[in-house]
Amino acid sequence: MQVTNNHFIENPLDGLITEEVFSILDDNNLLSEKGVRDYQIRKSFRTMRLNNVAAYDAIELLRDEYPYLQFDTIRKIVYKLNSVRR
Repeated sequence: MQVTNNHFIENPLDGLITEEVFSILDDNNLLSEKGVRDYQIRKSFRTMRLNNVAAYDAIELLRDEYPYLQFDTIRKIVYKLNSVRR
């Protein structure tokens, strides 16, 4: 996620919300950077899994992208939605 002066350079939620909605939410500080980061991690993980990347390897690749996160933290992020959905 690229941030400049607390504003996102591009819409990391593309496909979920429009640029206009994203801009309004961002301008009014209504977005959680952690929430956006977690969404991007889950999206990347799903894409890798669809491309037949093993779950362990996908998490390791995400660790390269987010070196400040532990393996278990990324694992919890990518599997969190499964426990929330009903």
